[in-house]
Amino acid sequence: MAEIKANKILLVEDEFNIAKLFVYNLTKAGYECEVASNGREGYEKTISYRPDLIISDVMMPEVDGYEFRKMLLQNDELKKIPFVFLTAKGEEDDILQGYDLEIEDYILKTSSPKIVLAKVSAILKTLEKERSKVVDEVSKAADSMGVKVVPEEFPVFEGFEIKHWHQPHKNVPGGDFIDYIKIDNDNIVVVLGDTMGKRWGAWYFAVAYAGYVRSATRFVLEATKDYKPSIILQKVNESVFKDERISDVFITLSIVIINKTDKTARYSGAGDLPLFLKTEKEVTPFLSNGLLLGFSESGEYQDHELKLESGNEIFLVTDGITEARNSNGEMFREEGFIDFLKSVPSNIDTLEALKLKMEEFTAGNYDDDVSVINIKVL
Repeated sequence: MAEIKANKILLVEDEFNIAKLFVYNLTKAGYECEVASNGREGYEKTISYRPDLIISDVMMPEVDGYEFRKMLLQNDELKKIPFVFLTAKGEEDDILQGYDLEIEDYILKTSSPKIVLAKVSAILKTLEKERSKVVDEVSKAADSMGVKVVPEEFPVFEGFEIKHWHQPHKNVPGGDFIDYIKIDNDNIVVVLGDTMGKRWGAWYFAVAYAGYVRSATRFVLEATKDYKPSIILQKVNESVFKDERISDVFITLSIVIINKTDKTARYSGAGDLPLFLKTEKEVTPFLSNGLLLGFSESGEYQDHELKLESGNEIFLVTDGITEARNSNGEMFREEGFIDFLKSVPSNIDTLEALKLKMEEFTAGNYDDDVSVINIKVL
């Protein structure tokens, strides 16, 4: 059975004795706890620690609680972390100012430990209920559409080994989707997408796009035998651009068509990360430069054709890999991914090595969905 990790709480409080008392009670109740002494330090620790809940004093030196909260609200990822003000004040104006900053609640410093723990527990339980509800609703939506956001099995394609690693953020079905479409005995289409803007709705769009892209791909391929990823992308893009219902949703998409007879890979992408080709001597990134789906009626999609040899490996990744952070807040980055690929010997399973590397780098704390597709020429 997988180990259940304790909820992480960041306490931002400049008074030593109060901080010590809160940490004692929170730790005793089973929470993991870190402390910062002012808003500036709190912001830095939020980036590196990525807590499940922030409890912050209002009156602090250098950067007070209000300014700290405003700093978090400027960051699309950090502002989603539930935030509670800890204060000695109970005046109506102070409370209203806090709620204007989209906080969850107030805790008075004079509250008993039982009250503090009850509020913390209630907030975290509410978030867990929302998460569970989303998981259930997305699963039902996917089942009703007959769509899997990520296939349960790897495709079988002669002369190639194709597999993937997908790690949903906090085990919630996320914005990433993967698909494999076997056109005929000689060709297979590999698809990796990322529906951005990680609000609740993004998960529904991921389910919808997994089916939509599959249908559009089949439609285009039935109309032509000239198997070009750029043509598929342009047809999908035209439909997205004209649909006002999803005009504020951003989607990146990578499409690779593998031909086993001539050992080639044709690749094109829309707002995606590069495709990475690992050979015995080097790792080469190929960037499509195509626009995000729906951004413009003409996506300016171009194809790269790669001639493959035995032992070559192709990697498609979403930004859950390159933007993963360690405990110091440092990102893995594309350069880090390339350096990692270069370091893996040819006799080692690169995808399995990547899983271990990312687990070590992040300590298992991912800020986004992680999706990687690995295509190896046998």
